[in-house]
Amino acid sequence: MSDYQLATLAVRAGQVRSPEGEHSEPIFTTSSYVFSSAAEAAARFAETSKGNIYSRFTNPTVRCFEERLAAMEGGAACVATGSGMAAILATCMALMKAGDHIVCSDSVFGSTIALLNRYLVKFGVEVTYVRPDDNEAWRRAIRPNTRLFFLETPSNPLAVIADIRAIADIAHERGVLLAVDNCFCTSALQRPFDHGADLVIHSATKFLDGQGRCVGGAVVGNAETVGKEVFGFIRSAGPSMSPFNAWVFLKGLETLDLRMRAHSAAALEIATWLEQQPAVRKVYYAGLESHPQRALARRQQSGCGGIVAFEVDQERAGAWAFIDATRLMSITANLGDTKTTITHPATTTHSRITPQERDRAGIREGLLRISVGLEHIDDLKADIQRGLNAIGK
Repeated sequence: MSDYQLATLAVRAGQVRSPEGEHSEPIFTTSSYVFSSAAEAAARFAETSKGNIYSRFTNPTVRCFEERLAAMEGGAACVATGSGMAAILATCMALMKAGDHIVCSDSVFGSTIALLNRYLVKFGVEVTYVRPDDNEAWRRAIRPNTRLFFLETPSNPLAVIADIRAIADIAHERGVLLAVDNCFCTSALQRPFDHGADLVIHSATKFLDGQGRCVGGAVVGNAETVGKEVFGFIRSAGPSMSPFNAWVFLKGLETLDLRMRAHSAAALEIATWLEQQPAVRKVYYAGLESHPQRALARRQQSGCGGIVAFEVDQERAGAWAFIDATRLMSITANLGDTKTTITHPATTTHSRITPQERDRAGIREGLLRISVGLEHIDDLKADIQRGLNAIGK
């Protein structure tokens, strides 16, 4: 379906109807599959014949989700996982070994930093952190044993924009792979492969689902790196996506294009309004005229997504007072929902990293992150105003 537009791929790609002729994708709730003969079973296990074997690594519903997301991103292969963090772990475990080196943006999800610093280093993998928007820092960080660059763009939660094309060129000069976490924009607003990325990582839990129902993740790439290497790790280690969750994500993909544009429009209006509020010190949103990388964002994104971060007066006391005064927004660390959510990153999403790591990433005590949902914009502004009114009281 390579000739179709993204909105069409999001509804149609990947589906192969069963003999029942169903219109909607079915959920295959089965752990195993029956073979027609001993010879067919042997051929499946020997990988000389394609087909289902065991739902840890072959399931028709999961496969439909994988093929649809791969088509939307423009990749040749996709492997679905049990969570977004499982997608990152599977990528690292499949592609790296003891003695290898990874260069990572210092502006990534706190659990990504924890995974690298607390666990991958135990297996002898070395990690260096650089600013995502400092291209020369990426170049300087390369060592003879560097195997992978990893970044989020826009970053979580400060909306720092990394130049995917420039960083991909730096990586490829030395035979290094570039992985891009596309959680905040999704393929509806940004296609990293078009700018030279080798791997695209997703937390399907977020905007791909869109309604906060299920946990899942995915890795998209080429047939060798993802279709063979990452798939091989999933097959052996088993951090798999369940068929039910895959079905929910398929339903989410059908409305992804519409939702992401609505999230982006509402977030831009909220961010613009927040810049005018006296209790707000700074707003972080790439769609703002004041954002230093707005031009870059416009080159590689068709929208800036639904995440708005901002700093308020009174540091943690002000941030917590703001949160506790709201009545509409959900106080939760999840994002990408139709319901607007609010969180204090320093004590939630980035609480497991050290104070030094938070400072390096710009996660200050007065920082708040809002994932702008699909409620009426006037109701959201009224709720944010309640928070602003509570600061300093």
